[in-house]
Parts: sequence; structure tokens; C-alpha cells
Amino acid sequence: MSAHHTGPLRIARCAALASIVLGLVPISMAAQSSFTLEQVTSSPFPGELVAAPTGGRVAWLFDARGARNIWVAEPAEAGRYRSRQLTNYADDDGQDIAGLAWTPDGRSIVYARGGDFENDGPDPNPESNPGGVEQDVWIISLDGGAPRKLGEGHSPAVSPHGDAVAYIDKDQIWWTKLDPGAKPEQLIHDKGKCGHLHWSPDGSRLAFVSNREEHAFVAVYDVASKELTYLDPSVDRDISYTWSPDGKSIAFIRVPFSHDQLIFQPHRTGIPWSIRVADAATGKGREVWRADTGPGSEFHAIEADSQIFWTAADTLVFPWERTGWLRLYAISSAGGTARLLTPGDDFEVEFVSLSPDKRELVFNSNQGDIDRRHLWKEAVDADHPTELTRGEGIEWSPVIASDNATVAMLHSDTHNPARPATLTASGETADLAPESMPADFPAAQLATPQQVIFPAADGLRIHGQLFLPKDDASGGRHPAVIFFHGGSRRQMLLGWHYMGYYHNAYALNQYLAGRGYVVLSVNYRSGIGYGLDFREALNYGADGASEFNDVQGAGLYLRGRSDVDGSRIGLWGGSYGGYLTALGLARASDMFACGVDFHGVHDWNLEMHHFQPSYDPESKPDAARLAWESSPLASVSTWRSPVLLIQGDDDRNVPFTEMIRMVEALRRQGVDFQQVVFPDEIHDFLMHRTWLAAYHAASDYLDQHLKR
Repeated sequence: MSAHHTGPLRIARCAALASIVLGLVPISMAAQSSFTLEQVTSSPFPGELVAAPTGGRVAWLFDARGARNIWVAEPAEAGRYRSRQLTNYADDDGQDIAGLAWTPDGRSIVYARGGDFENDGPDPNPESNPGGVEQDVWIISLDGGAPRKLGEGHSPAVSPHGDAVAYIDKDQIWWTKLDPGAKPEQLIHDKGKCGHLHWSPDGSRLAFVSNREEHAFVAVYDVASKELTYLDPSVDRDISYTWSPDGKSIAFIRVPFSHDQLIFQPHRTGIPWSIRVADAATGKGREVWRADTGPGSEFHAIEADSQIFWTAADTLVFPWERTGWLRLYAISSAGGTARLLTPGDDFEVEFVSLSPDKRELVFNSNQGDIDRRHLWKEAVDADHPTELTRGEGIEWSPVIASDNATVAMLHSDTHNPARPATLTASGETADLAPESMPADFPAAQLATPQQVIFPAADGLRIHGQLFLPKDDASGGRHPAVIFFHGGSRRQMLLGWHYMGYYHNAYALNQYLAGRGYVVLSVNYRSGIGYGLDFREALNYGADGASEFNDVQGAGLYLRGRSDVDGSRIGLWGGSYGGYLTALGLARASDMFACGVDFHGVHDWNLEMHHFQPSYDPESKPDAARLAWESSPLASVSTWRSPVLLIQGDDDRNVPFTEMIRMVEALRRQGVDFQQVVFPDEIHDFLMHRTWLAAYHAASDYLDQHLKR
């Protein structure tokens, strides 16, 4: 048997074994959905929408059942766009694509394929290919032909001259000429872990961030002199930067170092962060602005290529939580008082981009619609944004094309999943690749989630999305499932999500509703979208597990509904959601009948050390004790409800030992559990068939324990 088929058969055997172990549910016992799990997870998921520097083109990625490809759209007649698939990768092989970068002429795209784009670790091999895999940088022309490999690495940055590309390989900076046959060479030998490559506007210099664990520098390499300059170096972390339009200066964000600050604990205030501007040639810098003490003194990021924008008006635009909500502000590049660009109450800005001429911003926020996202546009010297979209849709990742007028975006709604589109002059959306949607995708058969707000056990108001069985006229009581997202810095929305992981989770919630479950998706405290104090909730996570109040509140809310059988409520979630699933079962087995725990956190001390290697529990005994008491493993003695544990053993976010220790504890406690393990898979499963195997196992398990 060829190596190519080893992985698929292994996963298929695992899925089949899971069905045997968990027990197949007779049709008479379970409501049968009018659509299959394969159908509701079949839509291609888009990402990395990027505008070309010329020609009005845009490009994006489509992940269609695990086959990842680049698509492009070009202006055609009557203001319409013509879309086409550019690459032709056909297999669900777990090889991701990222880092799309246009050449200056807008006729080619450079990208990376393979590897770990989230954690930058060893190249994952979820298909268990005996020959191994590697991460490479490629270039493909819009004029046709196959992709051409440029070298091993990721994060390509194409020179403004269009003759070379710099990229990262094994944490160091390499480059190669774009001429066929050119040999890659290491450009810079740096002590740190290099990243965030950006050329100066004239292509004479290359800037990057040198991450050195407890501190980080912004550095500039001069191509002609081959000299390296660190900009205004300090003991702090310089995390994001932007070039001035004339290429002479760089503005960057400096976050003060704090040895005592621990991850997965609330941080409402801290030593204020600042913005500095440095001379790109000499490295000499100066502070131009500093955050106030109190709210906003801790830096919180937007979704953008850079956390700071240098505009044509010679202003610096950046995010700040001064009001307790993440907004956009501007200051002169010479310094001064910050000016609010996005006034209003109780909303947050998220995805932000700057027009090619650096005169307009386009962004999304949840202003006036807190459980959705809509687009706004604003001149950089104004302070009254114009609303571009509204209604029951969700819009994100906006970019302005090279004509400085056309807005491209990704969008979704309750029934139709994520897809790329442009905005017409009248504000209507025009999908760019409608032909990519599978003909049997069950959009019309999906439930419309309802916004619900319920009290947590301690009274805090919690938002959620309620999925009810569609067209159910039985009037009877249904089994119910509560879903917890991961992160925890996430927010589930009233429609298909903008992240691939939660796009899949939304599909499973729809599938469960189609099978007769009442499904409640919970936006628990420590998530985003509801302001700084909600995100930095007191005693959350490893500091006291205050989110358990929200788990209890969700259970009580469902028990109080006339359409729910309070004795048949289950839990499911992944990562941080797996943590809350396990915590709910460990502390409240009398309320929750069963659960499905995807790669959950079970011991905060293990997880904190994984993400923060300097964390030593022995040197912080009080924090370590509280972290343990906030962990599901600390409450196993009261755990009685059955659970299904699911994880890949190459998980780089939640160490696989978390599942191993949980299995050991459940065995000792005598708790009924099942397990599904995917060898060589990572945290966010790379293969579509892994998601299907895991979701089928989860659905079967819930049916087994909740259906009568």
C-alpha cells in the first residue's frame, strides 16, 4: 500500500472504531436530521483576503474539505469581478497555506505551504506520511503555469522592486531572487526568533521583530551596506511597527516587561504601554505617546497586519481601551494628545485595514449589534465613521482595492457560510465565487439562532445563541447540549463564524439542532466583544475559574425552559471550551448528564508552563495552588457523568499529557469515559476527515447518553 493512503485509512479505522466503542444509536431512538454532517461541513472556508497593489485584484484562500487553494478575482465589465481558482491542490492532506503576498506588478502571488502557521513549531504531519513533510515558499503566476518552489520557510515578504523575496526559515531571515534558478541564502544571523518582515517603501531596507523571550526588538537591515540596526533597544517588548510613508522612520508599540504577570489570569491594568518613533538609519528613538493609567494601560490588539498605521495625514492610528472598549485613536507622528476616531457606546473594533493611499480606514465592529459584526469606513482625519453594512449578516476582513474605492470583504449570515464578496456603490454585496458553494449545501434547512441573555449563577448577564429544532411542532421536551467556545478570547456570533475552528463548531451545533437537540452556545466571561471588564473578568481561568458561574447559569437557564428535558443536558467544547466542559462535569454531574471534551485544559499549572516557560509553580506556591483548585482534575472526586475525550497527540496548544492525566484520574474515580485519539494531528485539526471523524463520534456519543 502506498504511503499516500496510509493516513486516510488510519483515520477511517479510528472513526469506525469510535462508532463501535460508542455504540450506534438506532434510528427509532434519535431524530434524524434532514441533512448530513458531511453536507453541513462541505462549504469552502475563506481566509487571508489580500488586495493586489495594482489592477484592482484580490486574492484569498479557500479550504474546501481539506484541499486548500488560492483564488483570485479580477475586475471585469460593468464593475463586476471574475473569479477563478489559481492553485490546484486536490488532497485533504493536512498541508495548510498562509502568507499570501502579491508581487508589485499584481501578476504573481508568493505564499507558504505546509508547516505550523500558528505556533511555528516542527512541521506537522497529520497524514502520518512516512516520507515526512516540509514547509516551503512558492510563487505562482496569474498568467498560468505550475507553482515554483523558492525555498524552505514561511512568512514571505516581496521586495517593492519585485526582484526578491525575504522569508523566515527556522526562526532566521532568508531571501532569494525571484529569477528561476536563484539559490536561497541566509540574509541575517540574529540571536532572536525573527518575524514580522516588512520592506521599506523604496525597498532599500528590511525591518523585522527579533523576539528574545522576555524582551523583543524592532530591527532594520540595510541591503546595500549589509548593516543591522536595532531601534531604540530596551528591556521591554517591541511588538508591532509600521514604516513612515517616506521610509525614513518607523513607529512601533512598546509593552513594558512584567516578570510577575501570569497568563490565563485577569489583567485590567498595568504599567502603561507606549508608542515610539525611531530613525530607521540611526536607530535613535523617542516616545510620542503613552497610555494613561487605569483602563487601557494594558495593550490589547486588533486583527490587522500591524497594530499601528502611519497615514497620509502624518498621523498614527492605533487601538486603545481607554473607555473600557477597544476603539481606534490617532495622534500626530510628532506626538500629542490621542484623538478618538470611533465614538459611540459599548462596542469594539476588530478587523482594520488602511487604504492603499493611506487616507481611509475600513474596519468592522459590533456597534449597535453586539453579537454580530458590520463594516465601517472613515477618513483618517475624521471622527465620524460611515456605516457600510447592516442587518442580519456578519462581515469581516475588509480590504480596499488598489483603486482606493472598492471594498472587498468576507461575510456570512445565519444560513449561508463564510464567503468573499465586494460592496457595490449602493451598499449591496456581490459574492465573488458563488460557484464554489456545493450544490447540496443545506442552507435552507438550517436553524436561525436566537440571541438569549441569561444570568450566571452570580448574576452576571451572559449572552448566548439558542438553536431550536427547525419546524418542530411536537411540543415535547428535548434533550439539550451546551457549547463552550475556546480561546477564551473568542465570541460566538449569530451566524457562521469568521474563524475556521468555530465555522466547524457552528456546523456541528446546526447538525445537533437538526437532530432534535436544543443547543445553547455560551459567550462566557473572559471572552471578547463585551468590553475590557468582561474579558478580564475577576478570578477567571487559573485565578479562580469564575466562568463556572456561567456554566451553572447556562444549565439553570435550559432547565427552566418548557421545551427542554432538564435530566438530559450535555456539554461540549474544545480547548478552553473543553476545560469548561470538564469543569462542569467534575463540579456539577447532578446537572449535566454527559459531555464531549475536545483537547481540554485539565490542569492549569501544566498549561501555564506550556505557554509561559518561565512560570515555575514551586516559586509561586499561592498562584500554583489556586491554579490547581481552578482545574477540573482538582474536582474529579465529585465527577460521575460519562465523558468522551478527543485529542490529537501532536497538539501544540494543549499538551497531550493533559488528556493522559485526565484518563488516569477518571479510571481511578471509576467514571465511564471513552476516548478518540488522532495520531500526529494538532490542536486545530488540519485534515477535514479528522473533523468529520471527531464530530461523528461526538454526535453518536451524545445520542447514546441523551436520546431516549
